[in-house]
Amino acid sequence: MFDSSLSGNRRPIRRATALALAGAALALAVPVSATAVSGAARAAAPDPVSTFGFTAQERKDALAYWSPARIKAVGKSVDLGPTGPKTKTWTGPQLKTVGRLFMVNAAGADTWCTATAVQSANRSVVMTAGHCVRRSASPVNTNMSMVFVPAYGKGRQPYGAFAVRTVLTPRTFAEEGTNDVAAMVVDADRSGRRLTDVVGGTPVAFGRAVGGRISSFGYPATHPQLGEELLRCVGTEKKENGRQMIPCDMTGGSSGGPWLAGFDEATGKGTLVSVNSALDGFTPTKMYGEILGATAKAMYERAGRG
Repeated sequence: MFDSSLSGNRRPIRRATALALAGAALALAVPVSATAVSGAARAAAPDPVSTFGFTAQERKDALAYWSPARIKAVGKSVDLGPTGPKTKTWTGPQLKTVGRLFMVNAAGADTWCTATAVQSANRSVVMTAGHCVRRSASPVNTNMSMVFVPAYGKGRQPYGAFAVRTVLTPRTFAEEGTNDVAAMVVDADRSGRRLTDVVGGTPVAFGRAVGGRISSFGYPATHPQLGEELLRCVGTEKKENGRQMIPCDMTGGSSGGPWLAGFDEATGKGTLVSVNSALDGFTPTKMYGEILGATAKAMYERAGRG
């Protein structure tokens, strides 16, 4: 389903489904100001981070739900057209930290995004887009049965699958649809190993000045790959309408994929400075990502304590 709550003609790029609600637009909520208490005193500022989670049984069920057959089926369920000329199959060293994030969305449809294992205090944090984990500006509509498969490729799961335990987004994304980024805490794998002990962790930069060459990665639902291969766009980022922008034509399914600055093609290493969030139209030429500021940092740090 495409969530069209963002302003202008940009649209988040979660994979479309056969049961999508065409043309449904969500208006941005008006921010709520702090209320006065006892005349001069005012209520404490609302928590900038919104959190939800899953029980142990729900996480066990999620791993069982995303069988190889179901993963294969979801990849074949939608074709968003040919892969664009700016998007190329990644043929360099395996990016262990980047993978597919499978889920059942708030409308009840199987779908996927892209996500990245990042360095964290608990060695268990994954970053993606906010619209990959919940419907924007609609706090009760959260996604379910979320499983992260690092380094996924053509049906292979070389490092296994990790069930999502806790999800964090900016409160403004949950309530107003702004600041489209998310962090997730995942369980250890079936052998008891924590995520980044298995695949390593990509460093994350906050408060970074916009500019420089960016490699953006994702698993878009375009053919011939249909989400089965990791693809890449490369471009120089610019600031536009309060966000970061790079030339890129990846589409649905690449949502949440990392923007890597200082990317070394020989080693596959870089620093995450944003995630794929929105496009400039139905025939895309631009990809937008949030500028990771104080709220994103608070979200990430809290996830690392989870």
